[in-house]
Amino acid sequence: MNNFAIRSRQVVTPEKVTAATVTVKNGLIDEILDYNANPSANPDCPLLDLGELALMPGLVDTHVHINEPGRTDWEGFNTATQAAASGGITTLVDMPLNCIPVTTTRAALAQKLTAVAGKLWVDCGFWGGLIPSNTPSRDTAETLEELLEAGVLGVKSFLIDSGIEEFPPVTEAQMRRAIPVLARFKVPYLVHAELDQNHTQPAAIGRAYNSFLQSRPKQWENAAVQLMIRLCRDAKAEGLDSRVHIVHLSSAEALEDIARARRDGLNITVETCPHYLTLCAEAIPDGKTLFKCCPPIREHHNRERLWQGLAQGLIDFIVSDHSPCTPQLKHIDSGDIEKAWGGISALQFGLPLIWSEARGRGFDLADIARLMSTATADFVGLGHKKGRIAPGYHADLLVFDPEAEYEIDPAMIKHRHKITPYAGKKVTGEIQKTYLRGRLIYDNRVQDNFHEDIDTPLGRPLLRGKF
Repeated sequence: MNNFAIRSRQVVTPEKVTAATVTVKNGLIDEILDYNANPSANPDCPLLDLGELALMPGLVDTHVHINEPGRTDWEGFNTATQAAASGGITTLVDMPLNCIPVTTTRAALAQKLTAVAGKLWVDCGFWGGLIPSNTPSRDTAETLEELLEAGVLGVKSFLIDSGIEEFPPVTEAQMRRAIPVLARFKVPYLVHAELDQNHTQPAAIGRAYNSFLQSRPKQWENAAVQLMIRLCRDAKAEGLDSRVHIVHLSSAEALEDIARARRDGLNITVETCPHYLTLCAEAIPDGKTLFKCCPPIREHHNRERLWQGLAQGLIDFIVSDHSPCTPQLKHIDSGDIEKAWGGISALQFGLPLIWSEARGRGFDLADIARLMSTATADFVGLGHKKGRIAPGYHADLLVFDPEAEYEIDPAMIKHRHKITPYAGKKVTGEIQKTYLRGRLIYDNRVQDNFHEDIDTPLGRPLLRGKF
């Protein structure tokens, strides 16, 4: 069904939440009409009446670790993108590490594009990685340029051990050499903002969550953010329009520096994640390795300051940082937090988790759409086609029941391993349907949730300059 209309009393447009009828033609949003319009008079345009259910733009999640090729026992494109569809995500961007090979060369990106064939249930872009081996030298920037020309949407670096041997951290000098190339290509530079300036010797952590929390203090994040602000400031002084992006911010202490940098006209963007906004360190029992992530989930008062940062516009958007692994690597049975892989698995639950917390804090559905769809689409250069319910945009849509209450059950999980720290958590808000370019790709009322009319995944790879 390529041409149809959807009527709802809660259509989330870029301007407001309003009663309206949205028509879809050939995979694009055609018109936004008055609620009482009757396009069903046209037999080629059937009408679906949602009543009080909300119609929102499909979510755009720009921070997902899918791990294929090479570590498909952790996750893969088929399961990850099915989980995305069931969570109302219609576009995601895959991170460059945890796969083998890491996405740091043109050849590695080509291998990834081969790996995704026939497996994408939603559209998918790709970040590249900047590591010492592909950092521009004083003589040539060819390696990095080739990766960017191949279609990655930007690049990411670590300032600290990533946990993956093939993806080592970069130095300040290496970043300084890369920033002019990234500025010339007009792509963002994503940074895992943790920096151990004192080269701290690791202490024993064992099962104690508080020991793990102390092992990765806020100061590591604060110092890394300050370094990136300095690099961005120096680039601006040289006439470069560099775009620096801080991934998965957990330390609210860094917001003051970010606010000052913004006032000075620096192009710095910031994301955070559902686990930093919905969980707090005080409630995490020792030995519960499913809650381990880096940077760590911090204290209640820190979480509240992150919400204030969202309300003030200092944090630009919310993404999942879905980082799965096998249950064995999580050391669930032993509860050894020190040995467990750090990463939260919750790709499909982001919207209900955030809505459950946000609605009582003064945020409405338009705010959520902006934070989880519009701003992320703009960030990766897709804001002209995705992230909004507006004429001419892809009909990437989700139908959301903002009043439904339920408990997250592992049986619901679509990603590869049915483990998540949110098992048993009560949430408000349920995704009913997901549409990708006007095609129904997820329906929570049908068996297995994926529509019987679709016998092959409809998602497409998204390469920079080829949308």
